[in-house]
Amino acid sequence: MSNFILLLFLPLFLFLKSACSDPRATQAAFICRNDTTQIPERQTFISNFLAAMNAVTPQIAARRYASVVTGTGNVTVFAFGECMKDVSKTDCDQCFAQCKIKILGCLQFVKGTRGGRLFFDGCYLRHDDFDFFNQSLSSEDRTVCGDRDFGRNRTVFKDNALRLVRNLSSLAPRNDGFSAGFVVGEGNVSVYGLAQCWEFVKGPGCEECLADAVKRIGSCTPKEEGRALNAGCYLRYSTQKFYDNNTVTDDAGRNGGRRSLAIILTVTFAAVLTISAVAFFARKKILTRRKAASEKKQFGALFATVNKSQLNFSYEVLEKATNYFHDTNKLGQGGSGSVYKGVLPDGNVIAIKRLFFNARQWVDHFFNEVNLISGIHHKNLLKLLGCSITGPESLLVYEYVPNQSLHDYFIVKNNVEPLRWDLRYKIILGTAEGLAYLHEESKLRIIHRDIKLSNILLDEEFNAKIADFGLARMFPEDKTHISTAIAGTLGYMAPEYVVRGMLTEKADVYSFGVLVIEIISGRRNNSVFSSSTSILKMTWDLYGTCRLREAVDPLLEGKFENEEASRLLQIGLLCMQASAELRPAMSLVVKMLTENLEIPQPTQPPFLNSGSAVLNRTIPSGSLISLPAESNTQSSKNSMIQSWIEPR
Repeated sequence: MSNFILLLFLPLFLFLKSACSDPRATQAAFICRNDTTQIPERQTFISNFLAAMNAVTPQIAARRYASVVTGTGNVTVFAFGECMKDVSKTDCDQCFAQCKIKILGCLQFVKGTRGGRLFFDGCYLRHDDFDFFNQSLSSEDRTVCGDRDFGRNRTVFKDNALRLVRNLSSLAPRNDGFSAGFVVGEGNVSVYGLAQCWEFVKGPGCEECLADAVKRIGSCTPKEEGRALNAGCYLRYSTQKFYDNNTVTDDAGRNGGRRSLAIILTVTFAAVLTISAVAFFARKKILTRRKAASEKKQFGALFATVNKSQLNFSYEVLEKATNYFHDTNKLGQGGSGSVYKGVLPDGNVIAIKRLFFNARQWVDHFFNEVNLISGIHHKNLLKLLGCSITGPESLLVYEYVPNQSLHDYFIVKNNVEPLRWDLRYKIILGTAEGLAYLHEESKLRIIHRDIKLSNILLDEEFNAKIADFGLARMFPEDKTHISTAIAGTLGYMAPEYVVRGMLTEKADVYSFGVLVIEIISGRRNNSVFSSSTSILKMTWDLYGTCRLREAVDPLLEGKFENEEASRLLQIGLLCMQASAELRPAMSLVVKMLTENLEIPQPTQPPFLNSGSAVLNRTIPSGSLISLPAESNTQSSKNSMIQSWIEPR
């Protein structure tokens, strides 16, 4: 399990660099609390940890601090995070993006880590297996002193530093747990400082925490810088002004320690997280774990691909292009991430995907898009322009298509006109041509695995663009099929893949057939293998009675050719046959759509006798699919599987 975790986050450590605008993202201390005993249900604990890290981000974005509890019993994970109160919202978000990545290092221990604390100068993040939210002090509190001694009058400097931190610790508990400012003493010796108690440490708890911090930070003088890092608070002094003094403060030293310190509203950029330290740390730990050689080669190849090409975008450029990922630029959100519209300095419009930080799928998705798809080009495939691996999160950059996705026309239907018949035909043909290229014409034989309405985008001319290759797999020429964990979207998944895990290009053909019927009928396939509400069953029944035209979307108001509509629906049924061998190759489908070829009679698609409904939802790689509960005997399960695979 530890090897899996290391492999999961390897690209994060190898490719992480600090952005130029790192908001006080200098690491002050990284503390992992590991135990000599194995964590019970470690895999569940790690899943809860990842869920907690995901839940922290939106709370930070909304209120600048977060408290999360995931799981129950001995696998419960408590997580807390907070930004310094003087940093801006944007800097707070960026600091936390880096903090959340770095704290993953605590998962590397073989026995397992019970908790971890990461102190950055701009933010703080902690997780543990017990409720620590109101904790002020602990045995793991640290004092971190600078490397350089003050070079002039050390006695004056020490007095100024101690006077400053005492004043800060006195003011903060009465000032919403925060104070910052400076003193100028004899000899014009300036010292700057900041004190903050965490959100749930108030009143006496805050006073106790900062009083302890003052005692311990005194051991740092005459060093030029010192930090006290407690469970409930943070205290720092420095000869360098590490905050932005938009609010002018009085001289606390000359005025006998009177209340002269004010809240600083914005932050200066104090330091840059060094990639060398992160890389050294990651590589050292990686070398102590057994790794799959093929995985190492993949990530190495990805790094080389990006750095030796024009794929690499600056994180700062992409951030500014989206107005710092403002909600007004958000185009949509899928299972793997959120997509934003951006405008580059040269005026070019792009689409930027921020990948969700969740589990193994992050690695697979990023690798597929950059390493697998960047080398292929076709008019009906969404073009990947590049990526960013130098900032606090990984970004993918695509060409921008203005007419949204098919999902917006058939499901959402907000502020869009129904698609005309000629456009529907054009979209179906373009999708077929794109799949034919992936399966048979590109230098790599690729199976998309997730063809559906939301993954067919439309450009300004309503040309189809197949998008989202996060689940794509390369299909070796010498293989008849790939045995793989099931991934995709229920409702579009071929029966032999759902039941047996056997993946071929015919799985894409099946998904295309479902897509054709959805486009023509204007209805979503909300049931899978159901004998009642499925539009696939409806279409099959209409085909059997020679009434296929009745399946056409009524919004077209009869403005279509009956014969052409019947041909398209018959092609859709042909692609959805239960037997994968009977489904046509996509190159043959293209010929059926463009030439006057005779279309074979389709056999019945797969339906379940039970009529159980399964809503469309994306299944990530590695997920398990359970058969309906009523099939609780092996014989009934076998019967159900047989009805899935074979026509009645």
